[in-house]
Amino acid sequence: MQLNYIEHIGIAVKDLTAAIKYYEEVLGLTCYSIEEVSEQQVKTAFFKIGQTKIELLESTSPEGPVGKFIEKKGEGIHHIAFAVNDIEAQLSDAASKSIQLIDHTPRKGAEGLDIAFLHPKSTFGVLTELCENKNVN
Repeated sequence: MQLNYIEHIGIAVKDLTAAIKYYEEVLGLTCYSIEEVSEQQVKTAFFKIGQTKIELLESTSPEGPVGKFIEKKGEGIHHIAFAVNDIEAQLSDAASKSIQLIDHTPRKGAEGLDIAFLHPKSTFGVLTELCENKNVN
């Protein structure tokens, strides 16, 4: 597998407005985008620090993946995302190394990225996301 850089760190929050206020007023970052991804039942807010982004995730449904995560584990780091080229090849490579895939084919995520997740049972407890921006590659 070839990873380019950490694309973002996903953080599950109960209250997106309160979390944005913390990141802006306490940490001094600027929220540059708020977007709802209905397929994943989340509302996201993005901040950039260097080349890496912070993605805040508020569930729009208690039955969504982030809603279930917060119910089970509480707020906090939800996933780490890596930028890749040729996401399909990276998924194939991961599968060939017996990594359990959540997504066998990429799907659309926030910011128009193609995304796919690797199951935390195969990644030492860390939900891992692969992201490809096909608009720039």
